[in-house]
Amino acid sequence: MSMESLILMLGWAGIFLPTALGAIGSIVGCARAGQAACGALLDVESGYGRFVGASALPSSQTIYGIVVTMQFNRPMTVDAAPGLFAIGLLAGLALLFSAILQGSCCASAINTTKSKPEVFGLSIAPAAIVEGFAVFAFIFAMIVGGGIPGGTAG
Repeated sequence: MSMESLILMLGWAGIFLPTALGAIGSIVGCARAGQAACGALLDVESGYGRFVGASALPSSQTIYGIVVTMQFNRPMTVDAAPGLFAIGLLAGLALLFSAILQGSCCASAINTTKSKPEVFGLSIAPAAIVEGFAVFAFIFAMIVGGGIPGGTAG
């Protein structure tokens, strides 16, 4: 395999890493929160919808990853590949970790709310703050990705 082929392969990986890593994070985050929601269903008589809704919050990182992947999709060149790989990997990692940790925040909110339902809005605030960092990574990738050679979708 030539060096050029390796660079191009990394560039292609960079296009799809935001979606793949965002989806992995969403899977873990939603599973963590979903497990807490299932446990809470045994302890409460109402309010099930908000538990299920809270457990779905980490899914948004997959959506951000898909949009970044669509923005990055272009003919691959040796000039574009390093930038696409670097931004795709770093944005993807940010989405991965924010989804996982948002799931933990949602699980905590669910566990708190089952004992004290009136604090649901306040207890879900940390999950919203973590979501904000995913949005920052998403915006960063979209803006910086536009400056990579061949910066229009192909």
